[in-house]
Amino acid sequence: MPLVSIPAHFDGKQVQLDEKVSLPVNARLIVTVLGDADEERRDFLILSENALGSAYDDDEVEYSESDIKT
Repeated sequence: MPLVSIPAHFDGKQVQLDEKVSLPVNARLIVTVLGDADEERRDFLILSENALGSAYDDDEVEYSESDIKT
């Protein structure tokens, strides 16, 4: 059987596959627990905000369209 990822969830007692799949008896599996997507997104946005804040300072030079060379 080729390597395949199958979405699943934990119902409090067992891991439940979210898609029907035929697995052979004693098929070897790897279970990866994913982090909370909302928490990861919040952390990413905070990191992005901090990086953007350090890229642009309060006394940043304002450029006009005439300053841009094409």
